[in-house]
Amino acid sequence: MTDEYDSLLDKTPLLSAKDDDLGDILPQAFLDRFNVLSYRNAARILSSAASSDLSELINSLMAFSISTPEMVKGGGNKSEIAKNMDSLLNPKGWYETRIRADMLIEKIVTRPNPDHGKRGQKKTIVSSERFKILKVIDGHKIDFVKNRVAFDLEWNSKDQTFDRDLYAMRAFYEAGIIDAGVLLTRDASLAPMFREIGDRVNIKDFKSKYGASTTWMGKLTYRLDAARNGGCPILAIGITPTVVSDFESWKNDHPIIRNAGDLGNLSEPIEDDEEL
Repeated sequence: MTDEYDSLLDKTPLLSAKDDDLGDILPQAFLDRFNVLSYRNAARILSSAASSDLSELINSLMAFSISTPEMVKGGGNKSEIAKNMDSLLNPKGWYETRIRADMLIEKIVTRPNPDHGKRGQKKTIVSSERFKILKVIDGHKIDFVKNRVAFDLEWNSKDQTFDRDLYAMRAFYEAGIIDAGVLLTRDASLAPMFREIGDRVNIKDFKSKYGASTTWMGKLTYRLDAARNGGCPILAIGITPTVVSDFESWKNDHPIIRNAGDLGNLSEPIEDDEEL
């Protein structure tokens, strides 16, 4: 039975909510700087329904850069990279936003009127009761929301953080607060850069710092392909080496102190076969 199922699965076309080429929607310079994927027509919705907010976000991301010391330094509660994003977006009106909701339920019962037939009596009697369910939506948070667009940056957290982000964006969308969400994270193309940094710094367990089980595009697109965003349109943006401002000069100041072999197999994240 398993062999038959596997054979059927191989022959069955993939159903995907990923959109086609975006070159006619987003600026080419932006597509050259980031790896951009659109799900459920997010790019088209944003470009038509929120064009000014999308342009503002694109311009901010084109000005966004990361330094190598920021990648090397531990993040703590909030990394310098996240703080830099705050400084870009907060002055433009993009703020952390939470939503909460209770549910009010009205139970309406329609029953026959035993006095129907008498003068002035209706055929049925309608009665109602009200109930409430508290915290149906409870404190879902998105780091940046402006008008009807949500945006979040996940530089280097555990990959399960994407589940929280997508659930929050889905809740905002289903509540009618946003039209689409945008998620920015690391692209797989940064992996060779992390490998080189690992050769040049004396940091224990640097391999796991940017490992395959942290937030990067492969872990995000896996979830988007599985529709964990529900019906919420999502624009997924991967940070590429182009965004790193000083890597070549940093390498000149930081000679190799050990071989990559000392780090173990710091493989490309795309090769990760960890069970999801």
